[in-house]
Amino acid sequence: MHKVYDRWPQLARNAYESDIEPVDFNDINHIVFAGMGGSGAIGDLFNSILSKTSIHVSVVKGYLLPKTVDSKTLVVITSASGNTIESITVLNSTKDLDCNVIGFSSGGKIEDICKKTCINYRNIPLYANPRASFPIYVYSILKVLNSIIPIDKKSIENSISKMEILSETISTKNLSTSNPSLSLAKWITGIPVIYYPWGLQAAAIRFKNSIQENMKNHAMIEDVIEACHNGIVSWEQDSIVKPLLIRGTEDYIKTKERWEIVKKYFKENEIDFREIFSVDGSILSKIINMIYLLDFATIYGAIINKIDPNPVNSIDYIKERL
Repeated sequence: MHKVYDRWPQLARNAYESDIEPVDFNDINHIVFAGMGGSGAIGDLFNSILSKTSIHVSVVKGYLLPKTVDSKTLVVITSASGNTIESITVLNSTKDLDCNVIGFSSGGKIEDICKKTCINYRNIPLYANPRASFPIYVYSILKVLNSIIPIDKKSIENSISKMEILSETISTKNLSTSNPSLSLAKWITGIPVIYYPWGLQAAAIRFKNSIQENMKNHAMIEDVIEACHNGIVSWEQDSIVKPLLIRGTEDYIKTKERWEIVKKYFKENEIDFREIFSVDGSILSKIINMIYLLDFATIYGAIINKIDPNPVNSIDYIKERL
């Protein structure tokens, strides 16, 4: 797994520079991203990217499409394995709807259904496992859906370049104390609660999921502003929970103010916490690099705790019984 993560920047570049063919969709004002697990995290990322545009975005992690799907809707089905039952159910439900559809998978039933029903489809190879294949899927989709995802080539290239720079610090070529992912992995004990600002929710969700899958450990996430109206009270009691603050370099001014108040509260109450800051740049650069740093921390955490991050036996248990 760590060898795959060492190659994330190159996998991203290879995906974006591949010969995968774009698809032009016109007059779209609503995009539904449907997927579970690592594929669902892709929907979260694009939801954040498109949050400041006029395109309405829905993220479906389950079986049912929103009732607002119509002829100006694009439903994006993503399943790295191609056999995710929830994604297959959503795909089948589009047959009776007047909407645009495209499927992304490494094969499986998703590919079969799309080809039999003449639905737009792109095959994206699976690399190691779905969560490790994250950059391949993100940058392939960016290329395929370039007509409706308003991110220019320069911004995409910049996000990859920043990953290459970050890799020099967090990859297994640097196992010193200057590696922020390794340092964070050593700090994660007990149950981390990840506080995030508006805009970085995708990174928080992904980190929680990766802690659970790679480290086999519990984790929680909370919006920092909302937490100040409820969750902050939990710190009035001792616990094994540890707060991690993931911050954007250009957070809204009132959010920055809130971070400082929360930090002061933790310090006055002698609560050990950590801060992680995003890189500068576009929302794509911020999220993808934050995910890279945090995901790598979960790989190091698994190794430190002598856990194989690859198998997900509990997920397999559930899937075998569906």
